[in-house]
Amino acid sequence: METRDYRKTISDIESRIGNARLMAVSKTRSVEEIMAVYEAGCRLFGENHVQEIVAKFQSKPSDLELHMIGHLQSNKVGKVVPLVDMIESVDSVSLLEKINAAAARCSKTMDVLIEVNTSKEEAKSGFETSEEVFECLKASTLMSNVRIRGLMTVGPVDCDPDRKDELTDASFKELVALREECRKRFPDLDFGILSMGMSGDYMIGVKNGSTEVRIGTAIFGPRDYGQK
Repeated sequence: METRDYRKTISDIESRIGNARLMAVSKTRSVEEIMAVYEAGCRLFGENHVQEIVAKFQSKPSDLELHMIGHLQSNKVGKVVPLVDMIESVDSVSLLEKINAAAARCSKTMDVLIEVNTSKEEAKSGFETSEEVFECLKASTLMSNVRIRGLMTVGPVDCDPDRKDELTDASFKELVALREECRKRFPDLDFGILSMGMSGDYMIGVKNGSTEVRIGTAIFGPRDYGQK
């Protein structure tokens, strides 16, 4: 395994993002790499795949916070709910209902973020319209084992590279505006978290008020996509 100065890397990123929380995205990374980043001071980790969560996080330090950030299939909800502290990728009412039921079975209240496809890219998950988001939020008020904590989006991926920063900025601004509308319509719900920005665009997220950035490559180095 390549020796990396995780402590310096984390410190450098944290100095740039201000009050936003730093999440280390650890998909395809080994337990040894994860624990090296943990020992370097990072306490928030994100995983994209249920099978990796099950394989790597059956046990973890009590202060290590784990979020599910990838698309969650309904038939895997029961496996992931007991192991994570938050699910950031709620993209349908039916998924939220399954999370609520699974959380009830293990006597847990599951924190969730609503994922919004602000870039309207077909390959992405997430709600595409504000009305769909409002419908999901309304449904959540009838569920006792899920707790809305905010909104999440992924910046544009399949776009003109010359316009990527411009389109990313517009995508993040759309999420900020949606949060304000959500707060007006659902004043009793918590919209404190805005999860926007990854390794290539996290500073655009921070400039738009992101409270959490999801960083993988900029911490761990290039990812081997031959792994899952």
